[in-house]
Amino acid sequence: MDFYMMNCELLATCSALGYLEGDTYHKEPDCLESVKDLIRYLRHEDDTRDVRRQLGAAQILQSDLLPMLTQHRQDKPLFDAVIRLMVNLTQPALLCFGSVPKEPSFRRHFLQVLAYLQAYKEAFASEKAFGVLSETLYKLLQLGWEERQEEDNLLIERILLLVRNILHVPTDLDQEKRIDDDASVHDQLLWAIHLSGLDDLLLFLASSPAEQQWSLHVLEIVSLMFRDQNPEPLAGVGQGRLAQERSTDVAELEVLRQREMAEKKTRALQRGNRHSRFGGSYIVQGLKSIGERDLIFHKGLHNLRNYSSDLGKQPRRVPKRRQAARELSIQRRSALNVRLFLRDFCSEFLENCYNRLMGSVKDHLLREKAQQHDETYYMWALAFFMAFNRAASFRPGLVSETLSVRTFHFIEQNLTNYYEMMLTDRKEAASWARRMHLALKAYQELLATVNEMDMSPDEAVRESSRIIKNNIFYVMEYRELFLALFRKFDERCQPRSFLRDLVETTHLFLKMLERFCRSRGNLVVQNKRKKRKKKKKVLDRPLASGDVPSGAGELEAMWLSLAEQLQCCAQDPELSLESVVPFDAASEVPVEEQRAEAMVRIQDCLLAGQAPQALALLRSAREVWPEGDVFGSQDISAEEEFELLKQILGAPLPRQQGPEEQGAEEEEEEEEEEEELQAVQVSEKEFNFLDYLKRFASSAVVRAYVLLLRSYRQNSAHTNHCLVKMLHRLAHDLKMEALLFQLSLFCLFNRLLSDPAAGAYQELVTFAKYILGKFFALAAVNQKAFVELLFWKNTAVVREMAEGYGSLDGGSSSRRPPVWSPEEEAQLQELYLAHRDVEGQDVVDVILAQLKTHRTRKQVIHHLVRLGLADSVKDFQRKGTHIVLWTEDQELELQRLFEEFQDSDDVLGHIMRNITARRSRARIVDKLLALGVVAERRELYKKRRKKLVPSSSPNGEESRKDVCQEDLEEGNLPEEESDEGEEKEEDSEAGQAQGSSVLSTEALGQSLSQEGFSAPLLWLQNCLIRAADDREEDGCSQAVPLVPLTEENEEAMENEQFQRLLRKLGVRPPASGQETFWRIPAKLSPTQLRKIAASLSQPEEEGKLQSRLEPTVPEEQGPEEEHQKEYRAQALRALLLARRKKAGLESPEGEGAAGEKEQLKMAPRKRQLLDSDEEQEEGEGRSKGPESRAPEIQKKKRFQIEDEDEND
Repeated sequence: MDFYMMNCELLATCSALGYLEGDTYHKEPDCLESVKDLIRYLRHEDDTRDVRRQLGAAQILQSDLLPMLTQHRQDKPLFDAVIRLMVNLTQPALLCFGSVPKEPSFRRHFLQVLAYLQAYKEAFASEKAFGVLSETLYKLLQLGWEERQEEDNLLIERILLLVRNILHVPTDLDQEKRIDDDASVHDQLLWAIHLSGLDDLLLFLASSPAEQQWSLHVLEIVSLMFRDQNPEPLAGVGQGRLAQERSTDVAELEVLRQREMAEKKTRALQRGNRHSRFGGSYIVQGLKSIGERDLIFHKGLHNLRNYSSDLGKQPRRVPKRRQAARELSIQRRSALNVRLFLRDFCSEFLENCYNRLMGSVKDHLLREKAQQHDETYYMWALAFFMAFNRAASFRPGLVSETLSVRTFHFIEQNLTNYYEMMLTDRKEAASWARRMHLALKAYQELLATVNEMDMSPDEAVRESSRIIKNNIFYVMEYRELFLALFRKFDERCQPRSFLRDLVETTHLFLKMLERFCRSRGNLVVQNKRKKRKKKKKVLDRPLASGDVPSGAGELEAMWLSLAEQLQCCAQDPELSLESVVPFDAASEVPVEEQRAEAMVRIQDCLLAGQAPQALALLRSAREVWPEGDVFGSQDISAEEEFELLKQILGAPLPRQQGPEEQGAEEEEEEEEEEEELQAVQVSEKEFNFLDYLKRFASSAVVRAYVLLLRSYRQNSAHTNHCLVKMLHRLAHDLKMEALLFQLSLFCLFNRLLSDPAAGAYQELVTFAKYILGKFFALAAVNQKAFVELLFWKNTAVVREMAEGYGSLDGGSSSRRPPVWSPEEEAQLQELYLAHRDVEGQDVVDVILAQLKTHRTRKQVIHHLVRLGLADSVKDFQRKGTHIVLWTEDQELELQRLFEEFQDSDDVLGHIMRNITARRSRARIVDKLLALGVVAERRELYKKRRKKLVPSSSPNGEESRKDVCQEDLEEGNLPEEESDEGEEKEEDSEAGQAQGSSVLSTEALGQSLSQEGFSAPLLWLQNCLIRAADDREEDGCSQAVPLVPLTEENEEAMENEQFQRLLRKLGVRPPASGQETFWRIPAKLSPTQLRKIAASLSQPEEEGKLQSRLEPTVPEEQGPEEEHQKEYRAQALRALLLARRKKAGLESPEGEGAAGEKEQLKMAPRKRQLLDSDEEQEEGEGRSKGPESRAPEIQKKKRFQIEDEDEND
């Protein structure tokens, strides 16, 4: 960016800072204010970071801020402001933009900011700048805690943040182009820190107990200092070349020499004795070209080995989202003096600071005093310094703070968390993978340190190692961790270095575990098994015929035997109630389901002939659920109790599915699996190393190992040894050589065996020859082994390849299905061919019904596919796979069945039981709607049986029977008919139904009135009356929603007893997922609605109110007496007011005006908003006595509802 393209205000501010003359910087008088202005500009910059980019292009930090920092440090306000500005300017680019931008314009801005930061880092690589920072920090640390002010603590933190920001700037490898042992910009920065003495101050901050608040800052700075270093080579700096390093270098040189000699030999063979202008053309027999002829090769024979059909083709472009993850961490060898300084720093850090600093950081992390993801610095420091300690001079005491089982648990917990977040947060999967790699490195170093302790000459150290190993090998999570990481390895977000560390860590863990098992003889470990519980599924059907007697005579006979037992034990009022518990408060099952389950348990006891237990369970349930008298009232008599038990005995209760039927249904229809509730069951078992090793015998693990084996040339000797050792364990120890019979692996073996430097990989060559020999030995017996090379295999396929195909079918497992005999196969084929073309039936169901032996649906389908009679299992799917058309005869049969059973309680159930072509419930309902037989699905719902209770029965018993029957049967709605010609007949039938349930309706109304629901009952009565008037005036009817607009009415609509009253009155509940409010059905005529409204009145007022509710002309209505009871006055006033408004008449006198006057008096503002054209009636009728008025709160709610309905 050009300096002259800067913002004019920003340019003026930068010009007011000062100027540099030679090596002296002259500041302007307004220098401090200008620095503060720059800070303010940075605070308000936009998303493109324009201010930061302009300041970087103008090189303000190099030309102004650094000279100001070094030459004017005595000016404390200016020094503090410059430090603040530098901290802001040097903050990481990722922190400025949040993440690496994907949009091209923002990505360009991001790269610009990154380039400016790298220029800042190069400018700071001088002893002068860090000398000033070091001296200032030293003076501040000299102050005691009682002398140190808040400004001093802020300056200390800003200096540490500035150092952190400078060290955090990434290295530009393309620009620097530094080789090993050369001083890069980062090395120059480290050397400046060393010369300024800042490293000693960092060690002091890390070791001082009084400076624990800076522990996370110090740890972050230290981790950035050593980010390019390898701890093991760093520990050996200055001690001469070790024998191991020399042998490694010799082996690498030998590999290079062998490859060079092979290339020379190949070139010598290609050179002919006589030059030829014509190389010749050759026909390659056995290799076909594009057509049917043999391939013609136009080059020399020495090039034939390099021939490939892919020559000249464009390489397939790999999408960016599928490309392998790149390596971000680059390790290099710094200059020797820098490495010596870093080695001494590590030694002092381990001796004086490590345990104290790591303990303080761990405390900050556990108490959540740190920022997000700060635990990654903790895990890096753990891995780096423990590896340095192990490579330098192993002293377990120096790292005792992190050498414990708690540290293992902390690392494993974070590793598992990163693993789960990588799978769920796909957008940030790469970031979670990098954090997981850090955790894996820490876990690897913990295992390596414990393994090193085993070889210690000190007995106490070896005993500590044994205790740690005993704990980590006992817990199941530590053993299952590597399996999970292998199975979910994704090379798109996890680099190859992660896989390398995972392979090496697994190798170390298995080696330690195997050695521990051999030394112990037997090892007991923890085992966690998920105990799966099936969520109970209630079937909407009665018990099977084998469980409940089907005939009424059998029930009567059973009841006679039970009655004798009940007579003997009924006299005991405390019949063992303590031993019977019908309710579990700790259970997750809802209370309503437990109540239904208690009813089923009572029926089970009666069916089993256990009358005393049934009676005790009934009494216990009555105490637990007294509301609604579902299990009888509290003062129930013995005869009523016997009658209730008799009703429960013969009731068709919905039951849970039995275990046998449940298992059969799961096996038949996997798509209808029930929800699983998993509970972890912890136990102990004796550990078997081979059984644990079998867990790694899976294609996912083998694929990961083969992927890393492809880069065997770049791998270290130790990595190749870890790879071969694991594959050898699977092939030799587990006898699963066939698991490695894969074409890609064989191609790798071919490349390895033809490698000129194969002698350097002797272990790999030996293993490749061993696997190839096993394969060719198997191929001589099993010719299908060549085809099996194309697929990755599991253990079952491996066993079949070795023992013969079909050997698993004859296993001794109890879960394996029985073998099909030739006779059964012939019968199966005959039945399938006979019924496969028949429409309207499921061929598998027909086969299951006619087979002689018991088979499940799944077994029949799979055997049909195996016999070749069907192409796929999907051909037999019953849900959503294909639609079988209805024939004309089937439609006529469906209409006939509906006409036959339309008056029954369960129309759809009778149709499904008697229809010839079996179809699902949904298909039958859809067909009935399509034929126009029914107009709505609700007409096919089950109907509740309404019993006429004798008048001699007490109200308590009557309410108990109604409530019990509602709980035992399915809820239903009034049946709606679409034929208008039968309206009179429907009215008469509905009237009979209303008369039959009037007693229970009155009882419910009285009980609700006593509970304080008088106003909601009045509102309901008023809604019914208005609905009747509307239908009488309009001549048409539609469902009318009941919209509660007050809190009192809303509470009533949510009350179970009030809802029960609505159902008895015929009000339809809201459809699930479609409606919100209860509705008055369209089938109810005005006469029926008035009768229902009259049944809600009090008994002494019913006669008078019924006469008032007959349809008359609104003008004939006169004012009523003033001293009638509250409910009658309210109902009549509501009726008169509604009719006058609908007729368009104004009546300034009478009760309508009086009622309206009372409403305006109670809520004038609300009334004006709803009905402003009647404000003139406010002053009339004020002489009404208070005794003729209802309570104000009830009248206010009632008239608010009316006004809302009328405005709508």
